[in-house]
Amino acid sequence: MRPIEMIPVDQIQVLNPRTRNARTHREIIENIGKIGLKRPITVSRRNGGGLPARYDLVCGQGRLEAFQQLGHKEIPAFVVDAAQERCLVMSLVENIARRQHTPIELMNEIVSLGKRGYDDQRIADKLGISEAWVTMVLRLFERGEERLLAAVETGLIPVSLAVIIARSDDAGIQTALADAYTQGKLKGKKLTVLRRLLEQRSARGKGERKAFEGKRASRKLSAADMQRVYEKEVKKQQLLARKAEFTQGRLLFVVEALRELLAVKPFVELMRAEGIDSLPKALEERMVRRTVQ
Repeated sequence: MRPIEMIPVDQIQVLNPRTRNARTHREIIENIGKIGLKRPITVSRRNGGGLPARYDLVCGQGRLEAFQQLGHKEIPAFVVDAAQERCLVMSLVENIARRQHTPIELMNEIVSLGKRGYDDQRIADKLGISEAWVTMVLRLFERGEERLLAAVETGLIPVSLAVIIARSDDAGIQTALADAYTQGKLKGKKLTVLRRLLEQRSARGKGERKAFEGKRASRKLSAADMQRVYEKEVKKQQLLARKAEFTQGRLLFVVEALRELLAVKPFVELMRAEGIDSLPKALEERMVRRTVQ
């Protein structure tokens, strides 16, 4: 078993900083404050020979930050031998292995590795996912397709369909939607929500990135920026889904109520007396479909 050393907290560099849920972080601080640190962090001693020694964090950002906020000067740590590049990769993989992550978080890990010079195959091997999935997500990211990425994140569409939409013109998109509907990848409410999203994409652009580029063309978006953008888009889509579900419920109620009323002879006679001999075509077709089902 590796020995545990006491490392000064101000000598540790976080190579892969990440934002975290404030409530979860408070719980970590409170837990460590009450019962202490149950598991040491892991660091790598940086080569350089200077004094004081410097360390790169492999895993344990939350615990390190908790110790800092509690006023501790040193923290128990396992010290491993690893170059900075390998240390970063170990940090990324460790974070993915230890927790459930959303596709957005996974995408941030993919992009981080891509920026370090790893190709799609090496990223896939290190993260335990398919190379095809890595390639598709990176292509959407490079195209600035925040809306489509958010749709993938919410489970509205598969990433393969998002890629087809991203590289297609309007006619190609309609063909892709028709194929997806036929294959059962898109049904009812999902198709309605996706059409609304594509209308927004056509009218307002692919996502929020243009707003950043217009004012700060020289500033690159950080992983935290991207996550905020995606979370905002996810909330928009969730609202659209709720509205679509509410509207569909009201329409179903109207269809069922009208069908029952049409079975009542006095009501039919009243309609005829008012000169109403037929129903709107869309409503009539809806009632017929409902009857067949």
